[in-house]
Amino acid sequence: MRAILDVILIALDLYVWIIIISAVLSWLVAFNVVNTRNQLVSTIYEAVYRLTEPALRPIRSFMPNLGGLDISPIVLLLAIFLVQRVIMYNIYPLVM
Repeated sequence: MRAILDVILIALDLYVWIIIISAVLSWLVAFNVVNTRNQLVSTIYEAVYRLTEPALRPIRSFMPNLGGLDISPIVLLLAIFLVQRVIMYNIYPLVM
């Protein structure tokens, strides 16, 4: 059972990095540092978007409009950190 919890924690860690990459890449595209006409950039941007958008869309639906500021990745990261802490401190010690 601990192996399953370890896999879940590793998957959550990887998803945290994907969210961070998504946020940084969206800033780079917004400020024209990278061009989405480049096939490699476009492929990476599309893959990261498809991985993060299903989790970010429900958060964006209930968040208030803050103008051009999107804090949904921060909310998602906080939720992931909460789940990780609950697993590590409450569930993991009880599993043999």
